[in-house]
Formats: sequence, structure tokens, C-alpha cells
Amino acid sequence: MRQLIEKANILMEALPYIRRFYQKTFVIKYGGHAMLEARLKEGFAKDVALLNYIGIRPVIVHGGGPQIGKVLDQMGKKSSFIDGLRVTDGETMDVVEMVLGGKVNKEIVSLINQHGGSAVGLSGKDGFMITARKKKLARRSLPHQPPEIIDIGMVGEVEAINTQVIKTLEAQRFIPVIAPVGVGKEGESYNINADTVAGEIAVALQAEKLLLMTDIEGIQDKRGSLITALTKNKAEQLTANKTITEGMIPKVECCLHALAKGVKKAHIIDGRIEHAILLEVFTTEGIGTEIVLD
Repeated sequence: MRQLIEKANILMEALPYIRRFYQKTFVIKYGGHAMLEARLKEGFAKDVALLNYIGIRPVIVHGGGPQIGKVLDQMGKKSSFIDGLRVTDGETMDVVEMVLGGKVNKEIVSLINQHGGSAVGLSGKDGFMITARKKKLARRSLPHQPPEIIDIGMVGEVEAINTQVIKTLEAQRFIPVIAPVGVGKEGESYNINADTVAGEIAVALQAEKLLLMTDIEGIQDKRGSLITALTKNKAEQLTANKTITEGMIPKVECCLHALAKGVKKAHIIDGRIEHAILLEVFTTEGIGTEIVLD
């Protein structure tokens, strides 16, 4: 009987959050180990289906870098990165679209649907959802010299988000699952960072929450302890003293940008934990790092 009461108490703990977030939009960036391990993939699909059932509106933006790299390896094509961005020539862009918009996207959709959700797979090119332009990567080698512009191919940055398709699906209780491929003015395709796309979509939808799933516990201090809440000023300090480094910098910048543009809450959470989304959303303690403006 005690175990049953504990289960009831868990449900009661979730009740105020269910009430607070009813009919609110959550934008979730799905990537890392959570996309690769069967147990975590199933847990993610169940979490998303549950959110949808109780009236929350999840919008999924997914990555797929390892899957792209695997196909390129099989083709005998070497992957090249500059500042963490995949150099994307025409042939690589074809693979990106095939893997992200095809195999990866449809696998996520299928898994969510198997667990009772109603997911629909999309590319950012559908309905001109993500309009993009070529990303210019500049490097300044010497002071007082103009920066060198490095061509990294069909890597893009978001120019505009058209939310019409997403809102139409949300109104019918469908779950949009979006591959981060944008379209240029001439119909050309662009490979865009999934964190960036998730942040921009969250802004365009004025989402209640932006959740970035990663492969670490969250943001950590110099001693390796989890920082559960992080302000803009503190984030700038930790970046300056190199506590926040490498791939975590753009994630933090993405969250701060989204918050400054009207998104209510932003979180960086550990996708290696089973049911990470539910633990963050429906428990008092939460997991990972919540980022706030002040």
C-alpha cells in the first residue's frame, strides 16, 4: 500500500505543473545519446506522447550529426569541421537532407506514434518554414586587419521562421518533428545548427519552454558541480573565465537569445537520463540547468 501511496504522491506533485502548462508550447531540441540508445529513444517518445496527451504542445527539432557522419564514411567521404560546423558541399548537403529529412526524421515520428502520439515529420523547407541565408564565418588573424571570410559551403543561418504550418498542426493536436534544413531565396538548401533552429522556433512561437537535450549533466562550475540556475551575468562571467567552453557556448547563447526575445524559460538538460523531459517539467527539483535573464 505504501508504494501505491508514493505513486499517488508523485502524480500529485505533477498536478500544478500540468495545470500551469496546459495548452502551452514546449520546443525541444532532441539530440546526442538520447537519439542513439534504444532505451533512451523509447523514453523520449513516451515523454513526448504524454505531454501531448495532457494538453501540452511539444514541438521537436532534432539533430543527427553522427548519423550523417556514418553515411558519409560509408560513401568514402571525409567529414570536415571548422569551429564545430560541418563543411557542407553540394554532395554533403544531399546526404544531410537524405539523413535528417528522411531516415532520422521518420524514425522519430514512427517511434512517437508507436507510443500513442500523433507526430508529423517536416523539413524546414516545408511551407517555407525556415528561410535561411548562407552563414559567413569570419576569422581575424591579425589586429587591424580585415577578417578572413571562410567558405564552409551550404551551412546556413536562420533568416525567418514561418509558423503557419506548425500552428496548423498544433491546432489539430499533432506533434511537429522538424529537421533543421532551411531554404534560401533561390530554393537552395542549407544545413543549420539544430540548437539555433530550436531557439528561433521557440521565439517565433513565443514558447513557454525551450529545452536543449545534451550529453552532459548541465552547466558545471570549475569543480564539476552542476549549476542548477544560471543568470545572464553569471553566464558571461563563466564564459570569460573559460568555465563555459566549446560546444556549450552556443547552447547558452541560444537560450539567452530566446529568453531576451520572449521565451518564458530555457533549460539545458541531460538526455542520457531516462525520462529527462518529465523529470525537468513535472518535479519540484528538476534536472539540468535553468537559464534566466536575471
